[in-house]
Amino acid sequence: MINIPKGTKDALPSEIYKWHYIEECAKRTAERYGFREIRTPVFEHTELFSRGVGDTTDVVQKEMYTFLDKGNRSVTLRPEGTAGVARAFIENGLQGGVMPFKAYYLISAFRYERPQAGRLREFHQFGAELYGAEGAAADAEAIAFADRFLREIGVGEAAELHINSIGCPACRAKYQEALRDYFRPHLGDMCPDCNSRFLKNPMRMIDCKEEGCKKYTRSAPRMLDYLCEECRAHFEELKALLDGAGIAYEVDPSIVRGLDYYSRTVFEFTSDALGAQSTVLGGGRYDTLLVQLGAKPTPAVGFAAGLERLIMLLDALQTPISEQKPDCYLLGMDEASRRKAFLLAEKLREKGIACETDLMGRSLKAQFKYADKLGVRFVAVIGESELAENAAEVKDMVASSSVRVKFDEIAQYIKGGM
Repeated sequence: MINIPKGTKDALPSEIYKWHYIEECAKRTAERYGFREIRTPVFEHTELFSRGVGDTTDVVQKEMYTFLDKGNRSVTLRPEGTAGVARAFIENGLQGGVMPFKAYYLISAFRYERPQAGRLREFHQFGAELYGAEGAAADAEAIAFADRFLREIGVGEAAELHINSIGCPACRAKYQEALRDYFRPHLGDMCPDCNSRFLKNPMRMIDCKEEGCKKYTRSAPRMLDYLCEECRAHFEELKALLDGAGIAYEVDPSIVRGLDYYSRTVFEFTSDALGAQSTVLGGGRYDTLLVQLGAKPTPAVGFAAGLERLIMLLDALQTPISEQKPDCYLLGMDEASRRKAFLLAEKLREKGIACETDLMGRSLKAQFKYADKLGVRFVAVIGESELAENAAEVKDMVASSSVRVKFDEIAQYIKGGM
């Protein structure tokens, strides 16, 4: 028996409608905001992520699926979407195009970590990236886009927006020194990861999940107190725009996000309905990312949401989602009727009607039972008398009614009742 790899999960036909629902909402909302889809390779050169995501992050240090290909080149399965989009933006000369550049993606991504609810080794993301606009209005649009998407799928009321600013490299350098001064006396009581981050990137210490470290991180200096005038003005403008748009938020100094490319605005949508895994969508600004990849400076902002976690939230909230069902089942009572049902099904499909007919040689009773399991509204019964009249007995399972309909008029009848 070959088993599924640890940390992966099948999306079965019985539940795929939830995936389709989220994906369609994502595409529809993206189009409203002028974002078009981009598709990038599932693997990239390892250097893209070590330079873009950051070699001090847990993603690069512990979680990437990295291997040598047959040409002895180091490649990595993408652990997130932003770095790949940045590479495509640079490599395809899009920096010289019309700005802002807006793109969204629906991807699978890979991280080697301990599997748990809502956190798998292969996971799926909906993400959006906006390049070229440095003003707070771009940040506000990204947040408004994310907020509208969550409302579109029906979880907006259960998600709370938290925002923060982590400043620019200049004011962040002063803040990092303040963090080192604060954490230095406590390093002996803190975890190995925090000790490792102390010199490389002390801001990552604030995001530590170890209980022994949290008692120190809760009282750590706040980045908001170290913002330069330009970063402070940017954050104040963002808050004013969100206020004006009626988007509720909470300023949360503990948000730093887990990837090194972020600067200034960072944000998360969280929900208590998910318990410990409370973040359902996160993002922020990353004005230095393209420079880290060797390109000219280009401001950027974006977000990503995990589809598995969104499905968990939909289930927790018992959000009603319509499951796709056939419109009609064509029931044949004997061999000649089954043949007619098969041919008629093809004609109905050609006219845009989803229908099924018997392929298993089931009895009349078993076919009715199967049609009931499918949840179809219309069952068209064909027998010897129906063949003679060139018509079917069409039963409306919702209205509990039945009417004789000519074969060439069944499509029109079903469309009129849908």
